[in-house]
Amino acid sequence: MEFLCCHRDRPGSLAQRVELLEEHWSYMDRYTKEMIARGPTLADDGDTPTGSVHIVDLPHPAAARAFASDEPGYQAGVCRDVLLRRWRNTLGRTMWDFPGGRSGGNRYLVFGLGTGRAAVLAVPPDRDELIAYGPLLSDEGAIWLGTAALVRAPDPETARAILTPDLGRRSPGTSKSKSLRCPKSERLGPSCPYRPDVQPQPFSLGRR
Repeated sequence: MEFLCCHRDRPGSLAQRVELLEEHWSYMDRYTKEMIARGPTLADDGDTPTGSVHIVDLPHPAAARAFASDEPGYQAGVCRDVLLRRWRNTLGRTMWDFPGGRSGGNRYLVFGLGTGRAAVLAVPPDRDELIAYGPLLSDEGAIWLGTAALVRAPDPETARAILTPDLGRRSPGTSKSKSLRCPKSERLGPSCPYRPDVQPQPFSLGRR
C-alpha cells in the first residue's frame, strides 16, 4: 500500500527543525526501500522550509500512522498538523525515475481534495512532466478523497491545471499547489473547475 504523508511546520519552529535535520534524515533513511518521493515544502522565497512531503510504500495503515507520528520533528513538536492519506502510484515509478532529471524548471506539489467512490484516475497527457501522480484514498481503498501530484511546471497556474475537471474522477472542488525545487542527494467528481484556496509554496525534491 502506498501512502502520502504531508507534515506542516508550526510557525516559529524553524530553528528547532534545523537542529533536528540530521535526526530527521536518519529516520527517513530507514525507509529508503519504501520511499517513492520525499522532500521539504518551502516558503515563497524558495529557500525556507515550511514542512515536508513523503510518499511511501508500507504494508498497512497502522504502519503509515507510525511512520508519520514517529518522525523526530513531529515527536518534538515542530509540526502543527499532518495530512496522511492512502495513495496509488498511477505512474508506477519513484521520483528518482523522473525522466526530466533533477534540474531545470520548477517543481510543484498539487492537491485536489474531495470525496466519491474510488475509480481509475486518468493520467494527464504530458506524463513526462509528472514526477508522481495518483488518487488519495480511504484506508480500505474504496473511497476516493482527491488527487495528489508532483509536477514540473513553469509556474503555479500551469501546475494547478494538471488537476482539471476532465481528468479522472469529477466533482466540485478546490485545488492547491505548493512549488518545489531540487536539492542534492482537493476534489474531482460533476465537472466543476478547481478554485485555488492557498498560495503556492516552493517544494524541494529530497535526497535519495
